[in-house]
Amino acid sequence: MTASNECQRRFEVAPGGALRGRLRVPGDKSVSHRAVMLAALADGVTEITGFLEGADSLATLAAFRSMGVRAEGPENGRLVVHGAGLHGLKPVEGALDLGNSGTSMRLLAGLLAGQRFASVLTGDLSLSRRPMRRVTDPLARMGARLDTTPAGTAPIGIHPVPALRGIHYEMPVASAQVKSSLLLAGLYAEGETCVTEPAPSRDHTERMLAAFGWPVQRDGSRVCVRGGGRLTAAPIAVPADISSAAFFLVGASIAPGSDLVLEQVGMNPTRTGVLNILRAMGADIAVEHARVLGGEPVADLRVRAAALRGIHIPEDQVPLAIDEFPALFIAAACADGETLLTGAAELRVKESDRIAVMADGLATLGVAVEPRADGIRIAGRGAAGMLGGGRIASHDDHRIAMAFAMAALRATAPIAIDDCDNVTTSFPGFAALAAGAGLGITEVAP
Repeated sequence: MTASNECQRRFEVAPGGALRGRLRVPGDKSVSHRAVMLAALADGVTEITGFLEGADSLATLAAFRSMGVRAEGPENGRLVVHGAGLHGLKPVEGALDLGNSGTSMRLLAGLLAGQRFASVLTGDLSLSRRPMRRVTDPLARMGARLDTTPAGTAPIGIHPVPALRGIHYEMPVASAQVKSSLLLAGLYAEGETCVTEPAPSRDHTERMLAAFGWPVQRDGSRVCVRGGGRLTAAPIAVPADISSAAFFLVGASIAPGSDLVLEQVGMNPTRTGVLNILRAMGADIAVEHARVLGGEPVADLRVRAAALRGIHIPEDQVPLAIDEFPALFIAAACADGETLLTGAAELRVKESDRIAVMADGLATLGVAVEPRADGIRIAGRGAAGMLGGGRIASHDDHRIAMAFAMAALRATAPIAIDDCDNVTTSFPGFAALAAGAGLGITEVAP
């Protein structure tokens, strides 16, 4: 728990209840970030609808405004960006503060590595602890000049170089942020930049580059771009974020009597691991009204309560659900039998150490857990079993806070969750939307 918990808002959640009705969660954070970045570099005016007005994506927007990009909004999810062109960004006095957004920092490191001016990227205390060598090392192989702390963390200093050169990079671990950072640097590089992944990761950058008219070559696990092109403004419709929908998918699955429809959820095949895992556990999730909006597949998801069973989560699903595991751990705690996760060491270096923090919180609720270096073993309480109540330290991690809020649906006593300010990074209005669906949640201001 942070020392500042008494100054932050907290969630107090009553036990029991069910989730019912229809709702739409906010726009996809990953798509919102990329929409601002590519719109800023495009020629022409881009209208973005469904933009997530959360702290992380607003940090990206603020960074580009600082670099001279004109934008109107956002208002009710509508944002109009007047592109500066590939070489139209302007230098900033001082650092670009990206708050808590790792996506902003890692993608901007690549995008700014090819600019003709110097930049400094910084963030809050949590972001300043997260590893950045995974992007700075391969960018250096492209000829970029970047500085970090001796520990390989922010702030990142980026120095102009005469030119970047394309490389063929085989990633040791699947990561959409690293892949995207290198592809964005590749827009400014001489020759071809290719990234090969050991497993699929989200492909929003590739899809959006193509939507803005930049040729993208894909061959199995390899994706390539060539420098020297141009981006042309195009309308972007941001789907509802499946990472935000995950909390409601789990909540409705574990709470008897639930029947909930989540509207216009992004169904990008590189993001549907949470659906695959929940269905393998026995969840009742129906896909309705599937369609394509702005190059991204979307659908309405109807989820009803079901008796879940523990599984050994397939490792090929881990990159497809990396942000959804806090919610999935709650599903595992309510399942019949044991759930085992392996191959997920990446969870140790998110906004918090999500393996350790979730293990601590589940233990507080009376769940037997065994955290491991790259995963966790969770002994589920079963369809008839209940969780306890208690006080949870979210460690300023938005996904931890929202996951334990949903756990109250199967609790015998209230759950209090500290340090919930950062929920606004990905899900502004979470408490009100969840309360409207039937969760007994109260948001207590500091």
